[in-house]
Amino acid sequence: MHSRRYLVNAQDSSPTEIEQALGLIGQLYQGEKVIQETQLTGEKKRAYRLEHSKPKVDAVFEWLDEQCQRTDLTPKHPLTKAIKYIKTRETELRVFLEDPDVPMDTNHLEREIRPIPMGKKNWMFCWTELGAEHVGLIQSLISTCKLHDINPHTYLTDVLQRVSHHPMSRVEELTPRLWKEKFADDPMRSVLYKAVNTITE
Repeated sequence: MHSRRYLVNAQDSSPTEIEQALGLIGQLYQGEKVIQETQLTGEKKRAYRLEHSKPKVDAVFEWLDEQCQRTDLTPKHPLTKAIKYIKTRETELRVFLEDPDVPMDTNHLEREIRPIPMGKKNWMFCWTELGAEHVGLIQSLISTCKLHDINPHTYLTDVLQRVSHHPMSRVEELTPRLWKEKFADDPMRSVLYKAVNTITE
């Protein structure tokens, strides 16, 4: 997503060239739409991406190499910045071609962390850098819970109680993804939750 944004920012300075690159990227999104509509998963999804998406990704990087040969691009030119940004992330940008579980972009992540920049005026009053760091950690955990369809309150209530006796050697089990697999079916509850449910029963 950020790679596309860099290219869009350079569009005024190189409209024809940028249109070519954005056209290829647009075709990649069309491919992802087909995958979603046909509900391809696993090896079939991987095979589709390798057959249809990889040639377009290769074409984008070939286009970038061609632009690097231009003599009119200065280090501060918007297109130069876009090229540098994308080429230094080529390995990461190609991961989705081989791993069907990896999305093509990070739009879903950006949607989840949007509350953080939106609330930045509130974070000014964390008083200390440590307080701000803790707010960031909690926000990150909450966003990750949402991505895994986990109730953040249930997760945090369980983990804050479980962490005191959970082995440090297996601390990764308390991350939202693994916690869902191991503990979500029978999470530890708060005293208040237990009291309310006892009364209602």
